[in-house]
Amino acid sequence: MTRKTLNIAIAAALLGTLALVGCKKGQDEAAMTPPPATTEPAPAPMPEPAPAPASSASVTAVDLGNSIGADMKVATPSTSFAPTDTIYASVATSTSDPAASVPGTLSATWTFEDGQVVNEESKSVNLTGAGNTEFHIAKPDGFPAGSYKVEISLDGNVVQSKDFSVK
Repeated sequence: MTRKTLNIAIAAALLGTLALVGCKKGQDEAAMTPPPATTEPAPAPMPEPAPAPASSASVTAVDLGNSIGADMKVATPSTSFAPTDTIYASVATSTSDPAASVPGTLSATWTFEDGQVVNEESKSVNLTGAGNTEFHIAKPDGFPAGSYKVEISLDGNVVQSKDFSVK
C-alpha cells in the first residue's frame, strides 16, 4: 500500500473512533440529565373529610298535668291545679341524630308569683332520639292559691317555660 492510502485509512479509522466516542459521551450525558420539568402543577392533596357534625338535643315541648304515665307523658294536660295536687312537667326532647346519645342536664325551676323559688331540680340525662323526662312538685298541706311558672333549662339555658295556677 502506498503511504498516502495508509494515512487516509488511519485518518478514517481515527475519525470513526472519535465519532463513536463522541456519540457515546452524548448518550451518557443524556442519561444523567433529568427530564425537563412539566408545566402541569402537581395534583392537590385530597382534603381530609370534615368531621361529622355533633348531634344536638332540644326541648320540643313541656306539658303540665296532675298524673303521668309510664312513658313519662302527662295523661291530661292542664294549667290549673288544686292545692293538694302533685304537679308534673313532662319535658319532650329530641336529638338531631336519632341514633346518637347526647349527654346533657335538664333542669326545672318552679316559681310562685313574684319569682319566689318553690323547687329546683336537675337531672343528668343521655338523650337519644325522641323521649320524655319528668319533673314534679307536691306539697301535702297544699300550695297557696296563685300564679306559678316552671322554667325548663337544657345545659343551663332556659329553653321553655309554662305558666299555671293553683286555685
